[in-house]
Amino acid sequence: MLIRLPTGQRVLIRQIRPSDKSLLKAGLARLSAETIRRRFLSPKPTLSSGELRYLTEIDGENHVAYVALLADVPRETLIAVGRYVATAEDPRTAEVAVVVGDEFQGHGLGTRLGLALADHARTVGIQRFSASMLSDNAPAHRLFARISQRLSSERQTGVDTLIADLAA
Repeated sequence: MLIRLPTGQRVLIRQIRPSDKSLLKAGLARLSAETIRRRFLSPKPTLSSGELRYLTEIDGENHVAYVALLADVPRETLIAVGRYVATAEDPRTAEVAVVVGDEFQGHGLGTRLGLALADHARTVGIQRFSASMLSDNAPAHRLFARISQRLSSERQTGVDTLIADLAA
């Protein structure tokens, strides 16, 4: 899918590929410490080879991930990632996460990724998303609200676990 940001930049959104390991690693290196903290709930200086394998070698049904790339240089500039992974306890529920590079935040890219994930989830029978996020991560809470029609929240030690019902 090709979209245009309000800045005029063209962005390609596609499913992640095993060959994206180096893009994912470079994308993490471009994130600010605050964005990393908000996405991983703690500092995350690098991704191990095992993590890169897990994050890029997906099945496309229980583990789905989309990447956003600048359309004019797609092999060089990863700017966002959104993913869900179905939970083992309830295959109708999936953990969802989205991270958008600092310079591209606030332009609707996270919402586009989240909606693409929700649309795909419905086609494979996933009915709920859950997400763990820091209670002070207002942008993530707004994003989750945008891609969800109904939410319930449980607060645990400064981390919110949100569940969205996608069936409605």
